[in-house]
Amino acid sequence: MQTSTSTEPVAALSSHLEDGAHLQDSPPEADNPARKRISSAVLLGSEREIEIQHGAQLYRLRLTALGKLILTK
Repeated sequence: MQTSTSTEPVAALSSHLEDGAHLQDSPPEADNPARKRISSAVLLGSEREIEIQHGAQLYRLRLTALGKLILTK
C-alpha cells in the first residue's frame, strides 16, 4: 500500500461529517450512551486498506475478501 500525503480523503471525510450524511446515533443502551457512527465505506472509499494516524501511532484498517474489517498496529 502506498502512503498518500494528499488531504483529499480527509477533506472528503470532513464534508461527509459536516453534512451528517454518514453519521448516525447508535441506539442507546442501559450501560452505553449513544455514540456517533461512521460508515466504513466513507473511511475506505475505493481502497481495501488505509492507514490511520492516532497520536504517534500508525494503524492499518483492512477490508478482507469476506467483507470483514481488521485493524492492526
